[in-house]
Amino acid sequence: MTSPPAANKTAAFIGLGNMGFPMAGHLETAGHSVRVFNRTAATSERWASTHVGSAHATPGQAAAGADFVAICVGGDDDVRAVVYGDDGVLSALSPGSVLVDHTTASAELARELAAACAQKQVGFVDAPVSGGQAGAENGALSVMCGGTPTDFDRARSSIDSYASAVTHIGPAGSGQLTKMCNQILCAGAIQGAAEAIAFGQQAGLDMELVLQAVTKGAAGSWYLSNRGQTMVNDEFDFGFAVDWMAKDLGLVQGEAAALGAATPLTSMVADHLAASQQAGDNRCDATVIVRRYREANDS
Repeated sequence: MTSPPAANKTAAFIGLGNMGFPMAGHLETAGHSVRVFNRTAATSERWASTHVGSAHATPGQAAAGADFVAICVGGDDDVRAVVYGDDGVLSALSPGSVLVDHTTASAELARELAAACAQKQVGFVDAPVSGGQAGAENGALSVMCGGTPTDFDRARSSIDSYASAVTHIGPAGSGQLTKMCNQILCAGAIQGAAEAIAFGQQAGLDMELVLQAVTKGAAGSWYLSNRGQTMVNDEFDFGFAVDWMAKDLGLVQGEAAALGAATPLTSMVADHLAASQQAGDNRCDATVIVRRYREANDS
């Protein structure tokens, strides 16, 4: 089935957090008729008051009549809560529509949702994103997709409205597995930056000069370029929270155990994140693990 042009689509967006709020806005800008739901109704009303679109009391009401429905919530249980049941998204979707889950969730959930959608002749794409709040606001997310080629093609024009890169990886679950690869790589970059910065500070180096020296060479990374100075300054009241990164690495560890895959670096970073949670740094940017190194150096 050929999807209608983006400008003719009715779209629903479920979950208006730091990511979902601007993503839904990009759908409207692209010409979609947008219907929204958020667990906190005031957020839905705020979105509708600043955009051309409508707020709805339940996920099902928002999804009714939609060609394209996107979900961006906290985790597996949150996705199930908005998809299933009499007021859930799936109860309202018509054959030929497509459901896209942007939540960072388990591959098992993705395969479960694909099967549930297939029973209703509804397409499904698991499509976790990378790029953070800034990427969502700028319409420059990288979106990693799992699903059939037909379902991906049906969703692509809508996803394009808030993405700079959209990649179809393979069948349902492939998007979530790719996001796990992404988070392992991020964990390694954070871990390396934290250890290097704490080491340099312990050595008494001018870390501003150190960062200038290393960020443009082979050791450079997004985290060094965008978080290096804030790590040096002990500033963490922004960014991707410890609790969220810990959740994501927990997904990696669960999948790794099922696959029999070794992920020792992930386990190391997960331990540092757990220590940061115990220290009360839950809502700080995940780079706050540099404090664990400083504490070890001071002991």
